[in-house]
Amino acid sequence: MADDSKKTEHLLALDGAKERLHLFQADLIEEGSFDAAVDGCEGAELIDPAVKGTLNVLKSCVKFATVKRVVLTSSMAAVIVNGRPLTPNVVVDETWFSDPFFCENFKIAKWYVLSKTLAEEAAWKFAEGNGIDLVTINPSYVIGPLLQPSLNLTVEMILNLKNVMLEMLPQLMFKHLRYEEANPSEPTYQVSQEKAKSLGVNFLPLEVSLRDTVESLKEKGFLKLH
Repeated sequence: MADDSKKTEHLLALDGAKERLHLFQADLIEEGSFDAAVDGCEGAELIDPAVKGTLNVLKSCVKFATVKRVVLTSSMAAVIVNGRPLTPNVVVDETWFSDPFFCENFKIAKWYVLSKTLAEEAAWKFAEGNGIDLVTINPSYVIGPLLQPSLNLTVEMILNLKNVMLEMLPQLMFKHLRYEEANPSEPTYQVSQEKAKSLGVNFLPLEVSLRDTVESLKEKGFLKLH
């Protein structure tokens, strides 16, 4: 972690941070760099890993028997990009993995998709070979109240919708619009919730998450209503 106080001030300001939060400097591509951070821990969390960075953290976890579980924040990109048809009868669950070969030919953000896929694939292989209790989280859009002072990509997309509306609406006054869908949307498909239910996870409705996101944008000064 680079010495950037702007990226850590909000973390240090959280309740209990002085007693329970310790920040370490580490380099994802330097083997052993995470030893000090992992020594004495009972859990480990990885954010936005690359393949080598993921393995470096896992190697550090193997060195210290105190680590009971590793939580890897992966991405939906590591699940859904495999060329399999998505239809209303299809159920996406934990058996789904993106295909690296298909990722290489993916038209949108293919290197991001490939890196997420290879990182998770490497993590599972290493965990199984070294007896690590690994859990992966595969989010798609990350919305809700902002912890950090800056925008993440998906929240910025929501903010941009407001900017587009402010620019377009005055131009559309007293005009008639005709909408034709040249490229029909992808068909809906199902995502299994069995694992989430067994863990007692309750999902917030989308409208609640969007409302909380907008309120957070207003509180932090990103969204100003005229």
